[in-house]
Amino acid sequence: MKQVPSTMSGVVVTIAKALPVVVRPSELELGTPPPSDTIALSPFDRLVPPIPVSSLFVFDRTIDEPVETIKRALSRALAHYRPVAGRLAGDGSIACTDEGVTFVAASASCSLEEATAALQHMDLTVLYPGLLCRDADPLLLLQVTEFACGGFVVGVSSNHVIADGAGTVQFLQAVAELARGISPPSCLPIRSWDDSLPVPTASTVAAQKSAIKHEPPRLAHLDIVVPSSLISCIKAGGLGSYGEHCTALDAVMAVLWRCRTRAAMSASEDEAPAPLKFVCSMRAYVGAPSGYYGNCIRAQVVPATAGAVANSCIGDLVRLIRRAKEKIPDLLSTGGGGGDGDGRGVADAADHQAQAPLWYEAFSVTDWRYLGLDAADFGGGAPARVLWHAKRIMEPGCVVCPPRRAGRDGGVDVSSVFVKPEHVDTFLGELARLAASAE
Repeated sequence: MKQVPSTMSGVVVTIAKALPVVVRPSELELGTPPPSDTIALSPFDRLVPPIPVSSLFVFDRTIDEPVETIKRALSRALAHYRPVAGRLAGDGSIACTDEGVTFVAASASCSLEEATAALQHMDLTVLYPGLLCRDADPLLLLQVTEFACGGFVVGVSSNHVIADGAGTVQFLQAVAELARGISPPSCLPIRSWDDSLPVPTASTVAAQKSAIKHEPPRLAHLDIVVPSSLISCIKAGGLGSYGEHCTALDAVMAVLWRCRTRAAMSASEDEAPAPLKFVCSMRAYVGAPSGYYGNCIRAQVVPATAGAVANSCIGDLVRLIRRAKEKIPDLLSTGGGGGDGDGRGVADAADHQAQAPLWYEAFSVTDWRYLGLDAADFGGGAPARVLWHAKRIMEPGCVVCPPRRAGRDGGVDVSSVFVKPEHVDTFLGELARLAASAE
């Protein structure tokens, strides 16, 4: 048993972790597909670098023996999702070897209520050993941590190559259904790609992978709440957004983009690129079948200079984001595109900023609110919270998290790792001033 102490508001909290075990597909599960030797990676899978993605599912309602319940259900789910228990073959395919996934049982010496503010800093996930996953690494690592109050946290880490957010949700919901006694899972899994569907171009894939080339410096982890009053003001036409249809996500991205740029970029860098990237699902655009759980995402780039972002009203930034959204279908046929509304070299500018050796200048936004992450129910109800657990990152970014099950009015929770420690106070000050201007 490994014990990892951490300090929380002056109190030492211990996470006791059992040795990792390997969970393999159950041989007793009925109604499972016949095993395959290999599954070819899709064009979208090959676009995604093998980066670890980690999340925390916080359950404040107890279930009977959460560790054993989830461990058994995981084994049964793997029988339906055999590629998840395999390994990357190194030749553009997944070898369905049934080598299994890593599972760790753990316990915390405090209650969930006591740990709420410190969850991001606690040892609640199994981490991959490097910044990138290796072919020989398991495609999924899972930890279940029981707290003194009876609640528990499920920490999930996976190689992004095996699934995007929607695919990961589908797999976890299968585990949850089996934990509740629902068999077989309600969604029939599909991992093979239909070659008749549209795909991104080869040049686009090369450009995306070439961007991962920096050993990242230390960035601050910030849990941010973008107030509902600020979002409502922007959506209603305030802060220069009059006449522009605006979603809550558009407003949140515009707010973060300006506040971060003002905090992170100096006045002498007005002409430096400061692009925004946001992840978009391509499932509806390509006609991906229900049940497909591989990758089907792209990153759209909104090109701009630091001076333009820092000195624009929020409405102007919303317009840039909306123009970029209109060009999402082009991601299937070109190297990407942004939008500035005037048509002057927009695609070229986006390509240049996407492929340039940028790191701190750019940041990405991923929206987890409508994936169904907050619907996973292992027997005691939906999670109270779902969090991005960013222990290691390849680029500055943030995740717009699902709303908490109870609690606060309206604001949007954002988990971010995108500013250096010396820029935190300036960023938070910019956000506070913008929020005050909407009241």
